[in-house]
Amino acid sequence: MDEITEGVSPSAVRAARDVRVVFTRLRRRLREVAGMRDLTPSQTSVLSRLRDGADSASGLAAAEGVRPQSMAATLAALEQQDLIRRSPDPEDGRRQLVTLTAPGRERVEDSRQARVEWLARALHEQYTEEERRTVIEAMALLDRLTRS
Repeated sequence: MDEITEGVSPSAVRAARDVRVVFTRLRRRLREVAGMRDLTPSQTSVLSRLRDGADSASGLAAAEGVRPQSMAATLAALEQQDLIRRSPDPEDGRRQLVTLTAPGRERVEDSRQARVEWLARALHEQYTEEERRTVIEAMALLDRLTRS
C-alpha cells in the first residue's frame, strides 16, 4: 500500500481501482455508441449541459472547471459546427447566452437515445435478471459516493 491508501482496507483499494477502470471503459464505449467521436469530451459535456437550458460562457467554464479561454475555444468549435448559438442576454447586454441550435438539440437527443438503447440491449442480452438487479444495487451504492 502506498501513503495515500495507508489505513484503508485492501478491498476498498481494489474496489476503487476496479470502479475507475470499468467506468473509464464504459464511458469510452458509450462515446463510441453515441456517434460523438468527432467531438472532444469537453464539447460533448458542454452540449449535455446546454440540454437543460441556456448558460453564459463564464457559467459553462465554471461548471466544467476550465479557464474562460478554454471554454471560448470549445464554444467556437461547437458554433462552427452549428450546434450552438450565442445571443445577447436580455437581462445583461454585456453577456451572451449560449443555447443549443435545432441541429445541436437533435444531436444531443439522438446521442442520448443511442446510448440508452445500446446499454439496455447489452444488459438484457448479456446478463440474467439476477445480475441486472445486482447492477442496480451496485449503482445505488455508488450513487451514495456522489452525494457525500
